[in-house]
Amino acid sequence: MQDRYISIEGISREYPAPGGGTTKIFDDLWMSMSRGEFVAVIGHSGCGKTTVLNILAGLDAPSSGVVIVDGKAIEGPSLDRAVIFQSHALLPWKTALGNVAYAVSSRWPRWSRAEVNAKAMAAIKLVGLEAAADRSPAQLSGGMKQRVGIARALSIDPKILLMDEPFSALDALTRGTLQDEVRNICIETGQTVFMITHDVDEAIYLADKIVLMTNGPGARIAEIVANPLPMGRTRNDVHRHPAYYPVRNHIIDFLVSRSKSFDSEIAAGKPWDSRNPPLVNPAIPEPATLAQVAVAAGAEQAQATQQVFTQAQRRRTT
Repeated sequence: MQDRYISIEGISREYPAPGGGTTKIFDDLWMSMSRGEFVAVIGHSGCGKTTVLNILAGLDAPSSGVVIVDGKAIEGPSLDRAVIFQSHALLPWKTALGNVAYAVSSRWPRWSRAEVNAKAMAAIKLVGLEAAADRSPAQLSGGMKQRVGIARALSIDPKILLMDEPFSALDALTRGTLQDEVRNICIETGQTVFMITHDVDEAIYLADKIVLMTNGPGARIAEIVANPLPMGRTRNDVHRHPAYYPVRNHIIDFLVSRSKSFDSEIAAGKPWDSRNPPLVNPAIPEPATLAQVAVAAGAEQAQATQQVFTQAQRRRTT
């Protein structure tokens, strides 16, 4: 049985509509995450991705349903959950180290200044900014500011790291470098991550599972894609893996067409259980295609891909 470290259970969110009534942004979302899992959510603007993240952060509340983290229902903000926003959101009057130390002292208010600074500096070093620890935000580049934001989030040892398009405002080179660093840090620390993105390639590179949401209002989770790429993937070779383009094409096809036709398919009688969104592996629809993967990618990558497929099949039956 899957470890339900995070359990999203039937949540919906609605707002008052002009002229009376309400508009339901998303409805009856069910999803679970295991400890240490990296999940990315993709969908068109207006489907409620950020609202779901805000509910996980405790900054918003669902109109119905509940979110449970490590056995406890979310009932407001908590330092057990850290958020990295699109902008760095640093305090301009504090140094890079001071911004991180402020978070650490909030998490552990009884610690001495030496203990706080040591913990903050460890987080600064984790993102490679020790040489800029004493600089103010005005003296940092955009990428460096975002590194400080990442260090601040990681410094409080959160149960969940919530990321709302954290690399979207950066240039391509800086974005790639930070993606590499975040991926390495999360693998090394076993960090549980929930990320929102519009970048398909980013989701494929970083995430273990990719959640596809239909269009809003009334958005739903259409399916969850199990990433078949090996855990040891790197930026330089990820596009050479034979599973890469099948997964990428599957997600793009969803965004271009299936996200719009999903509701009409359900209305036409397509089988659907919102409590168990289908877990799919676009790269290997049948185990028999494993031989083709082995020829193209070698036995090691094929074995990793088969393992993901087997896990996906097992989860469908639990």
